[in-house]
Amino acid sequence: MNDTDRTPAANALNDLILDLFRLNSRMQTAGDRLVAGLGLTSARWQVLGAIVIAERPQPVAWLARDLGANRQNVQRIVNDLHREGLVAFEANPHHQRAQLVVLTGKGRQAFDAAMRLQAPWINNLADGLSVRDINTMHRVMMTLRRKLERDVDADEQA
Repeated sequence: MNDTDRTPAANALNDLILDLFRLNSRMQTAGDRLVAGLGLTSARWQVLGAIVIAERPQPVAWLARDLGANRQNVQRIVNDLHREGLVAFEANPHHQRAQLVVLTGKGRQAFDAAMRLQAPWINNLADGLSVRDINTMHRVMMTLRRKLERDVDADEQA
């Protein structure tokens, strides 16, 4: 398909998506650098964050769903975090094999330290951007995400 087969909105969205891929790569690299001194990576930090914001302990599959990530990748990261004493496993009363992942005290300290590093970094990154523009971009991203999730859900039900 060439560009002439696309609508102007589709061309603009294609350009945005390509830039989002580049941005994601830069964000991962920046996050890795930011928390490297804590023995974390962006991926580990993300998983710790998913555990923190969950309303209650969750199994790996639910954490992966919340992150929009592959369950096997999240399982590998959780296993690494467990070996380092940052998370622990608890029995799941609803499923014998799908243990619940919980943050340990050491994990909470690591996450809190990462967030202290993140505050000045994100403030600097946000400098010069309007809240209105950020909120608009967030709405666009959420709309695209919902459309993609509906497509995946429809494929899984077919």
